[in-house]
Amino acid sequence: MTSSIPLQKARDYEKEQAARIPPASRPLFHLTPQVGWMNDPNGFCFYQGQFHLFFQYHPYSTQWGPMHWGHAVSDDLLHWQPCPCALAPDTPADASGCFSGSAVPLPDGRLLLVYTGVTETHHPDGVRQNQCIAVGDGTDFEKSPLNPVVRAELLPDTFSRQDFRDPKVWREPDGTYRMVIGNRHQTQCGTILLFRSDNAFDWQYTGEIDSSRNEYGQMWECPDFFTLDGEKVLLVSPQQMQARDEFHPGYGTVVLTGTFDDCTCHFTRESIHPIDYGFSFYAPQTALAPDGRRIMIAWMENWETCREAPHPHPWFSQMTLPRELSVVNGRLRQRPVREIETLWKDTRREEAKLEGETAFAGFCGHQIDLSVTVDFRSSACRLFFMDVARDSTRHVRISYETDRGELIFDRSHCGSLRDIVHIRRIPVSLEDSRLTLRLVMDLESIELFISDGETVITSVIPPSPEADGIVFFADQPVRLTAELHALA
Repeated sequence: MTSSIPLQKARDYEKEQAARIPPASRPLFHLTPQVGWMNDPNGFCFYQGQFHLFFQYHPYSTQWGPMHWGHAVSDDLLHWQPCPCALAPDTPADASGCFSGSAVPLPDGRLLLVYTGVTETHHPDGVRQNQCIAVGDGTDFEKSPLNPVVRAELLPDTFSRQDFRDPKVWREPDGTYRMVIGNRHQTQCGTILLFRSDNAFDWQYTGEIDSSRNEYGQMWECPDFFTLDGEKVLLVSPQQMQARDEFHPGYGTVVLTGTFDDCTCHFTRESIHPIDYGFSFYAPQTALAPDGRRIMIAWMENWETCREAPHPHPWFSQMTLPRELSVVNGRLRQRPVREIETLWKDTRREEAKLEGETAFAGFCGHQIDLSVTVDFRSSACRLFFMDVARDSTRHVRISYETDRGELIFDRSHCGSLRDIVHIRRIPVSLEDSRLTLRLVMDLESIELFISDGETVITSVIPPSPEADGIVFFADQPVRLTAELHALA
């Protein structure tokens, strides 16, 4: 396979620029682009003995631009090896961008990429979005001369030709293929459409799985659809959400669980809730590991805030820590991938009766895995908090108010100078009068797993080398157990 001129230009540029970036400026175990801009994860899969992760990519700037596909591989989901740029907008079918998509290994040993090709048109809406394919050996890919292979014109008239993107493809046990694609319906707003193929190259429209119903956003992006713990799970990332129930306004992430009839394309919705309650989580995508685990990774940013964010590095943004998924009582549960335990060192453990403010010896750091249990039994405690990334002027505070049954994540004092949302308040019920928290930090990010991953908060924070302290506080005596692992 020979690469096009735009693709080779991108490969030469990223190789030259990446060599100039000090490795120490990057997070330890969160994927960043070699150079330039990164957003949605794409093509997350296990192929030829490694995890492959592609992503939306603009190598020439730390701002969004004509979309390419970046690429990295990993043996353990923590250490990512950069690969050459996989796709560039270089054909009539994708001249305005190679937007998000997915990947699936084929029976003949090749890897199939399915992505949204964007083209300018003379229509009033300005662009068309269709689905394209490319096939290759895991490094180099050849685009089909038949692209686009799934055209928006296949859709009924009530569905958008402009907002038709982000195909997620998988192979069924019977050898056939399915694909879900995000769309905007004239009346139902955000919707997810299902397609079927016998060979992964020729596709037929099957029907609509579920839609916003004018309640959960105006457009549904980046769908994923799979079976987990006996439930059918649909992940979507809505645009233009209104605040309701557990959901905050703007860009969000939603998980729907229920049952699905493949013959009638009927999804029976049983539950709906956010995937992540934080500030910096969008466009998640999952992959099935060889051991059967369903692993999810997402873009650790938000469209409402990223365009005006400080860009202190020649690369911008990172992916979340990969997470193992399960469904418990109809809700998605997330835990850090167990491989993170291979990074543990210098473990410290404290069990104490906590009253007032306490800092334990050796409890500090910017790259940590910290587990905390607070036992409120027989306690009159009304306020508990834990500060991380703390020095004399900065901190991130996680507090729990027992009277309200509410957890507050507050990054107002983390060193940010931006007038953006910094506080999330989330109802959290105690289990046997205990609050359990697990916090993973990697230089410029915090991922907080509450109640064994029943609720998760993801947040980026400004880099602050001096702010590495950890402090605990309770206004009345409580029993505290804390275990800290430095990560390296």
